[in-house]
Amino acid sequence: MTEDIIPRTASYEADPSQVGRVLLLYSGGLDTSVMLKWIQDQYRAEVVALTVDLGQPGEDLDIVREKALHIGAIDCLVADAREEFASDYIVPAIKANAIYGAGYPLFTALGRPLIAKLAVEYARQTGCDTIAHGCTGKGNDQVRIEATIATLAPELKVIAPVRTWRMGRDEEIAYAREHGIAVKGGTEFAPYSIDDNLWGRSSEGRWIEDLAHAPEDDVFQLVTRPEAAPDEPEVVTIDFECGVPVAVDGERLGLVELIERLGETGARHGVGIVDHIEDRIVGLKVRDIYEVPAAAILLLAHQ
Repeated sequence: MTEDIIPRTASYEADPSQVGRVLLLYSGGLDTSVMLKWIQDQYRAEVVALTVDLGQPGEDLDIVREKALHIGAIDCLVADAREEFASDYIVPAIKANAIYGAGYPLFTALGRPLIAKLAVEYARQTGCDTIAHGCTGKGNDQVRIEATIATLAPELKVIAPVRTWRMGRDEEIAYAREHGIAVKGGTEFAPYSIDDNLWGRSSEGRWIEDLAHAPEDDVFQLVTRPEAAPDEPEVVTIDFECGVPVAVDGERLGLVELIERLGETGARHGVGIVDHIEDRIVGLKVRDIYEVPAAAILLLAHQ
């Protein structure tokens, strides 16, 4: 442990003397890639990486796994949680018509407890005594993940490097260069801070933080801008049974496939763009741009 680390403030945060093997929730991005190496250096600990597939589009999880192993993880596990996410988290949200504020269908909030639950399961399976995550000290995800871990596995400790190290974005990039860590997509700056899964996609940062700045075209990677969408309408029929969507246009589909299909339809027609201000648990308000085509269709249809 070096003096560059901010002292721990919670009882469940790991002391260096308690850390032997760490399960790192790994996305393949800059933060968690730097984290993987940093934990090895600062804690002298083995790292098992865990990547959870919640249906995030366009993600090559084989590449993510290879990257983790290249950086030094003793293993990188990929958990396909799409079906569980759909049935145990999205379906209850549909039944509850779960929309926060002015249109946010809570896709990030729904996914975090599942990710934390799986982290606990895999930590126990792989002999890890500590779980590390990439959440900042400004957002709500740190609470969602840490509260779940503390509830399910009070014996496990937590490391939150972004909250405890003294590196900003420039320092992370310098650290990555120094240790030969490739940055996701081959670029050093992601244009925005992105989170996505089967139920939606969020973008924040850069100009999005300026409330007077209208959304720029490059933020929309999922939904077609309405002005570029087809002028011809498309009629979609959705069948529900006991509040659960089961068919589209008369064709019975599994939940994941059904959500993906409606997402594609909505995205094609410019459905599901939300410009939103979210309250953070620490008192901040943050602007996000959400792309939620499947959620926009299914929640409205259910209502």
